[in-house]
Amino acid sequence: GAPWDSDRQGDVYKCRVGPPNTNCTKANLGTTMPHGDGWPSLYPACAPLWSQACGTSVFSTGICARLDGDLRLVGTIAPTAQRCSTYMDIVIVLDGSNSIYPWYEVQNFLSNILSKFFIGPGQIQVGVLQYGERAVHEWVLGRYQTAEEVVEAAKNISRQEGRETRTAFAIHQACTEAFSPERGGREDATRLMIVVTDGESHDGEELPEALAECEKRNVTRYAIAVLGHYLRRQQDPEDFIREIKYIASDPDEKYFFNVTDEAALNDIVDALGDRIFSLEGTHGYNESSFELEMSQIGFSLHLLEDGILFGTVGAYDWDGAVLEESRRGRIIPPRKAFKKEFPLELKNHAAYLGYAISSLRLPSGQRLYVAGAPRFQHKGKVILFEMGTTGTVTVAQALTGEQIGSYFGSEVCALDVDGDGVTDVLLVAAPMYLGAQSRETGRVYLYRVGQRLLAPAGTLHADKKPQDSRFGYALAAVPDLNHDGFNDVVVGAPLEDGHRGAVYVYHGAPGTLLPNYKQRIEAAALGPTLSYFGRSVDGQLDLDGDGLVDLAVGAQGVAVLLRSRQIVQINTSLTVEPPAINVIQKNCQRGGTRAVCLRARVCFRAGTPPWVSPSTEPHPYPHTELRYNVSLEEKTPGARAAFNSGARRLLQRRLELSLGRQSCLRFPFHVLDTTDYLRPLSFTVRLAMAESTGPVLDERSPTTIRKLIPFFKDCGEDDECVTDLVLSATMDIAEPCPGSHRGCNIPRCCRQSPHVLRKGRRKVVVDVVLENKKENAYNASLLLCFSNNLHFSSLALQVRGHGGIPQTCMAPPRLARGGVGGVAVPHRLAEAVGVGGSRGPPEFPTAASSPSSDSTEATLEDNVVQLSASIRYEPDLFLSR
Repeated sequence: GAPWDSDRQGDVYKCRVGPPNTNCTKANLGTTMPHGDGWPSLYPACAPLWSQACGTSVFSTGICARLDGDLRLVGTIAPTAQRCSTYMDIVIVLDGSNSIYPWYEVQNFLSNILSKFFIGPGQIQVGVLQYGERAVHEWVLGRYQTAEEVVEAAKNISRQEGRETRTAFAIHQACTEAFSPERGGREDATRLMIVVTDGESHDGEELPEALAECEKRNVTRYAIAVLGHYLRRQQDPEDFIREIKYIASDPDEKYFFNVTDEAALNDIVDALGDRIFSLEGTHGYNESSFELEMSQIGFSLHLLEDGILFGTVGAYDWDGAVLEESRRGRIIPPRKAFKKEFPLELKNHAAYLGYAISSLRLPSGQRLYVAGAPRFQHKGKVILFEMGTTGTVTVAQALTGEQIGSYFGSEVCALDVDGDGVTDVLLVAAPMYLGAQSRETGRVYLYRVGQRLLAPAGTLHADKKPQDSRFGYALAAVPDLNHDGFNDVVVGAPLEDGHRGAVYVYHGAPGTLLPNYKQRIEAAALGPTLSYFGRSVDGQLDLDGDGLVDLAVGAQGVAVLLRSRQIVQINTSLTVEPPAINVIQKNCQRGGTRAVCLRARVCFRAGTPPWVSPSTEPHPYPHTELRYNVSLEEKTPGARAAFNSGARRLLQRRLELSLGRQSCLRFPFHVLDTTDYLRPLSFTVRLAMAESTGPVLDERSPTTIRKLIPFFKDCGEDDECVTDLVLSATMDIAEPCPGSHRGCNIPRCCRQSPHVLRKGRRKVVVDVVLENKKENAYNASLLLCFSNNLHFSSLALQVRGHGGIPQTCMAPPRLARGGVGGVAVPHRLAEAVGVGGSRGPPEFPTAASSPSSDSTEATLEDNVVQLSASIRYEPDLFLSR
């Protein structure tokens, strides 16, 4: 549609989809919109501002056209179009006998009165019959189509002359012939006759018969008596006036005129014109209240199963109305039909009922019409109603807006989510809703359809950025776009991004519509010059022949076609051999050292989602390109593994997939030396479609596949390690406790005699033995503390029989921590500390633990040892004399 095409007359274009630079075919409807009736066809096009001139007024009744597939005009629908109040056939019966003088004054009168007539198709047409002894048709009705033409013709009329004035004969001729179809008469036009004469008729006895013919044909008669002939001869005109009043229709004060002479005819031009255009037949011409004259039919339109629903926002003083044209007939509700919801005392408030219309089907099978009135009490209103064949209206429910000026109800959209014929959701837009920072963000309300009434179900969510958006300016229910079995909705927001515009796609769900958008298409991504993108949206047809419904989006001066993309499901499998990491059994060599090597196998299979209906047509995209990456220990600081190729933790690849076939790839990698056996090693695959114009990945298909590779634990069949860590410790300045053979393994040791610290011998050696008597203890740790009068000197670690097991040691002040890895054999830790100058016994609290979540400690009481010794300091003695 191009509503401002052809000097704003508007037109419709047909554009071929596919070839670049294709020219569109213009229908040229602006010049070929005749009046007529007809049933709706596949392509209705409406012109709500189509107007007709009626006298000095212009009435925008609106009109709709029916077009075939080639955009040829089949017919028009104009239920509210009315005949103009100036739809008249006027015949002037003019006395041209010798007595009327001067003739140019009569010509001036004709020219002046004719110039006041609204002459043209659908309005006034004029004929002139001049008589004397005989009657002559100067011109017939419809011969001249403009006022200029008839005025020019009037100037060229010559006086017929004659000795007799046969007025009755002329009137009879006018009523029986001049108004006939053969002489241009219109059957349903208002018929007026204006008789101008200056004397009594010579066939007065025939007047009753002639006037009877006029009455039979509903001819209204104006009669003008020109008294010049009588006054010039000083004769009494009483009988003449009586005869002219007899000719004029009743009452005389409205239809009878008399003037003193021919020149005075021009004095009654204005009065005669005013009386003609205030006839009872000119309905509403001088009234300020409108019925359907300004209805603007076609402002909104909704196709029913058996007809069309029209929105007429200008009807009834712009309160608006809804009309139906269907197999039930033409239903035009009267003004009072909507008075319950739109009280008459609120007239001149311009509710604009019919600004948007739709219909919905309840679970009971009942059909309700939906109409929005966005200006009702400035907040807006939507009514759901039934309409009887006589125009009666029964309102089932009314929804009202919440914010002044939001234009609630300017768009409505009924959605049957699952296609069962029952409406599930009604959307109501308020595109001028003010949001954050007083921005015209817009809002779309969601209503769930119940058994009889609608229930609010929240709003749709758009971009959260505060901006002028007018979200909801356009709404469209579209068939299932993502092939999940549920129909979807598209919402336009033409003011987003600085009036560039955007559209949003919302997916259906069982019985409802998901409030969060699944796709936002912005104009900036489509072209640098697009503006007001999203002012109209539609999506019902497959325009490129790929079996998918496409979207058409209106913008400023541009119609944008958005092609729906095929949906592809990618099934991804990931396996690793061996399934666990055994750090003890190193099976390869990397970087000159022995390492643990593994192989990952990643398989991709592309296919059509199972919920998509199978098609017999070949798939438009038998091959698709996949972009993916594989990574080890993603987003984890510190590398525990790397791929063999390049010793990296991330590999990026592309792969072409054939639909229905599986493609597998191998990725060898190795595990580095580490003491962290607690956390499994992660292997991650991330994938996406490589082409922006090809198929799109099904949203149900995972785009991230992660596998956790555990470290091997020799913990028996139950794979749960039951450990028994035993800790013992001695220091070289302490004596064994009674009953102890290996050292101090009770909460506190004792010494019978103090140890003397001598000069040059102030080092204390603590010998700690950690032993595991049961299953392996992974990620075991040993904590050794010492008192404030000691300072750390050195640390030595010994593992009997398994020197290859990694260990790490840390020694902050007054704290020594040993990470000894997996403990399966005895570990010995020798720590040397120096004794400072502060007094007090040296103390060594020591503890061992295995924090692995897969380990259970059998006994905890032998995991803690505390050493203490009594010391004496050898004094330094200086003698002097």
